[in-house]
Amino acid sequence: MLALDLGVFHRGSQKPTLRQSLGWSAVWIAMAAAFALILSLWQGRTAALEFSTGYVIELSLSADNLFIFILIFRYFKLPEHEQYRVLFWGIIGAIAMRALFIFAGVGLIARFHWIIYFFGALLVYSGVRLLLQHGAQIDPENNPVLRWFRRLMPVTDDYVGSKFLVKREKLYATPLLLVLLVIETTDVIFAIDSIPAVLAITLNAFIVYTSNIFAILGLRSLFFALSSLMDMFEYLHYGISCVLIFVGFKMLTSHFYEIRTDISLGVIAAILLVTIVASVLHKDKPESA
Repeated sequence: MLALDLGVFHRGSQKPTLRQSLGWSAVWIAMAAAFALILSLWQGRTAALEFSTGYVIELSLSADNLFIFILIFRYFKLPEHEQYRVLFWGIIGAIAMRALFIFAGVGLIARFHWIIYFFGALLVYSGVRLLLQHGAQIDPENNPVLRWFRRLMPVTDDYVGSKFLVKREKLYATPLLLVLLVIETTDVIFAIDSIPAVLAITLNAFIVYTSNIFAILGLRSLFFALSSLMDMFEYLHYGISCVLIFVGFKMLTSHFYEIRTDISLGVIAAILLVTIVASVLHKDKPESA
């Protein structure tokens, strides 16, 4: 589907319209729903619920992380028509990295069960930190990978079309490659929160990975939809923080009390729905003089 998305439906790198972005976001969500139905028929209701819960968690975390991507693109003054290309290659890298993270996490928990409590504490800490955070800030120049890369290879002053590398008197990287490096390393940081959150729902590596992949595949369309609507989601990060805290406590208490997957899905969906509705109502509320 990613190959069809790039090679057939979006050969160009131009920025899609809001209607196109919302339409493609709906297509990816519908595909995830269809996959959940296939899982229900194939592996049973529990597997389908675990996938759906993992997918909702990943999609909500991805939506919050996309606001960071917007700040990165603005920082590097990335042309709008190149954003689609960078996001495509960023997704390719994320698919590979998430596989390593997921299978390593499942293997560690299976061998050392106490790690689940470490992951739970990490999620609670991340949720509280996000809850107390006021305004997203990003400074890619403090990224250690970026600083190391600048010492390793010279970088052109300006973008050179859609090229990541150019050959002059020697090989040069372009700022487009720097943006991709920052996006990839930022996704690694995101994965530290998102993957343990799904592992709190299930340790089935197949379900954890597929829920991640379906969320990641729709990121590009979701990015352009949210970039046009970002002012409407003022309270979203509060909902995300509550989701992280909830799944963190679910991990910490798993030995004493197991929260059913359908209840987890209902709680997470309710949290996100409340924050989205609150954001929309606050957006529509007239400002007092």
